[in-house]
Amino acid sequence: MAGLGRKVFTAGEVLTAANVNGYLMDQSIMVFADSAARTTAIGTPTAGMMSYLSDTSSLQLYGTAWADVSSPGDITAVTAGVGLSGGGVSGDVTLNVATTLTSSTATAYTIAPTDQGTYLQFTNPGTVTISTATAFTAGQEVQIFADGTALAFTASGVTLAGAGTAGTAITFNIGGQYEAVAIVGMGSDSYRIIGNVSAA
Repeated sequence: MAGLGRKVFTAGEVLTAANVNGYLMDQSIMVFADSAARTTAIGTPTAGMMSYLSDTSSLQLYGTAWADVSSPGDITAVTAGVGLSGGGVSGDVTLNVATTLTSSTATAYTIAPTDQGTYLQFTNPGTVTISTATAFTAGQEVQIFADGTALAFTASGVTLAGAGTAGTAITFNIGGQYEAVAIVGMGSDSYRIIGNVSAA
């Protein structure tokens, strides 16, 4: 019997064998030692049945045949950054999500293309510059921790927007020590500063 969908039973209602099979058994995830045990137990499966096979740790759904519910295919990972990379004969790609934390004592620092996807911690007060050399593409970002007593962000030849204003020669001051901001590429030479900042 195929799954009958969902039924709300009322108090005192007789629970028939058909109800148990159609509403409960055929719509539950049945556990079997292996596919042979499943075949023995379910002579004729119906579409929508699900089973778990202990020997392969696989969850399978029956449509016209038993098939894994989640099949990873040949993608074993994804590279995040400028774009997806990989391919080759198998189609495998590599997952490389940057979580690098770099600590700096610099009082003057220009964001570089290699900073995208990383965390930068500044332990001294100073100025961080976003310039044409930063060259982020849309969606690329860097997270910045201001652990010094003061940190300023200045645009040099690019549009930097935030705190209700924007400009190509603008400076933002961070709200205070231990604040964090993100610099996000919005397009060619266009950036957004996100966090507790105010225009100088």
